[in-house]
Amino acid sequence: MRTALIGAGVIGPVHAAILQKRGDLCAVCDINEEKLSRFSSLPVYTDYIRMLEEVKPDAVHICTPHYLHAEMICEALSRGIHTLCEKPLCISLDEIEKIKRAERISKANFGVCLQNRYNGENLYIKEYLKGKKIVSVTGAVAWHRDAAYYASAPWRGKWGTEGGGVLINQALHTLDLVLWLTGAPDSVTASVSNLTLQNAIEVEDSAVIIGKGDTGFVFFATNGSPADMPVELTVKTADEIIKVTPGSVVINGEAIRFKEKYEALGKKCYGSGHEALINDFYSCIEEGRRFPIGAEEASRSVKVILAAYESGGKEIFIR
Repeated sequence: MRTALIGAGVIGPVHAAILQKRGDLCAVCDINEEKLSRFSSLPVYTDYIRMLEEVKPDAVHICTPHYLHAEMICEALSRGIHTLCEKPLCISLDEIEKIKRAERISKANFGVCLQNRYNGENLYIKEYLKGKKIVSVTGAVAWHRDAAYYASAPWRGKWGTEGGGVLINQALHTLDLVLWLTGAPDSVTASVSNLTLQNAIEVEDSAVIIGKGDTGFVFFATNGSPADMPVELTVKTADEIIKVTPGSVVINGEAIRFKEKYEALGKKCYGSGHEALINDFYSCIEEGRRFPIGAEEASRSVKVILAAYESGGKEIFIR
């Protein structure tokens, strides 16, 4: 595959390293020319449309700020280019529908990078729970993000460009895992607040969501922790309590052993799933299968988050 990369910032280099390992990376685009300097052996661009027109890649990876995702996804799919986008899918309900439409009429494959599904502990627990009735799931994210983090890029911490705070950025991966186990809820009741960064950001740094559906869930997230703590999933079946943290599964107090297939790249919190997900995306293209995390699947967490922002403590039914 000849694959182009849009966005060479925080997560872009992780995608670039995997694509270079595969021998697929053919061009890179970023509006910051300094970030392009590390790709001196490749064609580089500051205009992604020009790159798509001149390079004509088979596939493209989108690793840009949240508010640019929908436009770039639709542009690439309209050209028949296989497209893999970093999370979140997008930041509004209207954008969800536009992306679904673009995916439906395109001949190309489309996927969203929800790589924690490919981490060893999560693959293990997904398989383990097959055929079991889940009573409830609780997810918890307690990380630390300060004013300097949000000042590091002008799009962070703003409703119009990031689309939200801790929920749509740091906690989305863990919320996606909750929904991967429970299925999409019928409704959510939520409270979001800014407890530690009132003078730094417009958006929330803390949130609580209660989801109702075939399997209910409770979800907690904050950026106000003094330090980054391991994310946690707790799953209750009829006779089991299952605790899942990065690299660990404990069932009724007994630790389970399993092996990771890939090493973690980039920040530790990214986990080891990026390479596995990207390899699966290209396997789907080669074998003519749809990638399992397309627009519909990736929209579930975004819809729950947008409903949480709307809730204000009232029950909101998912549209």
